[in-house]
Amino acid sequence: MASKYTKRYTEEFKRDAIALVDSSGKTVTAVARELGISSESLRGWYRRAKADRGEGESGELTSAEREELKRLRKEVRDQQQTIEILKKATAFFVKENDR
Repeated sequence: MASKYTKRYTEEFKRDAIALVDSSGKTVTAVARELGISSESLRGWYRRAKADRGEGESGELTSAEREELKRLRKEVRDQQQTIEILKKATAFFVKENDR
């Protein structure tokens, strides 16, 4: 959860800032200073945009892949919970049938 001091930027602003880095020939730090934003934020946005274009570091996930991984991890957790419930129910019914 973001603190009350964390600024939120629109996707359009992020895209424009990234485009400015690409088109201006200036460093991320220089562009961030001109826009009055954190260079760490702009560097993160820029790195993510490069990964999404297939220009990221080897093995770096795109935003779509990150979302899919998040969804799949949740699905696995849900299925593991279902399996545990079914195991307990099976054990209960086995005991009931043995009586």
